[in-house]
Amino acid sequence: MSQPPPFDPHAFRSEADVGDRHRIGELARRTGKTIRTLHFYEEMGLLRPVERTKGGFRLYGHDAPARVHWIERLKELGFSLAEIREFLDRLQDEDSGPATMASLRKFYRDKLQDTRTAMARLRSLERELEESLAYLESCAACPADARRRSGSACVSLHGGAPPPPLVVAIQQPPSAE
Repeated sequence: MSQPPPFDPHAFRSEADVGDRHRIGELARRTGKTIRTLHFYEEMGLLRPVERTKGGFRLYGHDAPARVHWIERLKELGFSLAEIREFLDRLQDEDSGPATMASLRKFYRDKLQDTRTAMARLRSLERELEESLAYLESCAACPADARRRSGSACVSLHGGAPPPPLVVAIQQPPSAE
């Protein structure tokens, strides 16, 4: 799975923009979101047009692509749109810029720790999967009549090593309760 390119808030300019404003279709194209998604973000209070044209079309500020990117990243962290809205409300309730930045720092530190914990769990799962695959690859040499549940006929072919947990779980019959 390839990584998306780093977000560049300055890369969002084209002839479809109106001065420092983005039309909604152009904003959708640049952010990879649908117009309906952007409208929904607006309904949720997460994204606001800075003005409307005489014809009533929405125009978003130059910072709108960065806001959409931010919303998507928070969603990747597991936040619902309602939770993102609540978070924004809490930030806006702060008395000063430094207080807002302190809240944001704490939030990002907590999320960084959560992310590191999740990554450690995923690395552990990766190791278990690699061990299981290595074990299972060597099963190609097991006799055709080896019983799936016992696995005992194969143990000698695996150097006497017991099967990894993700393999042993299918070899043991379910317990009767």
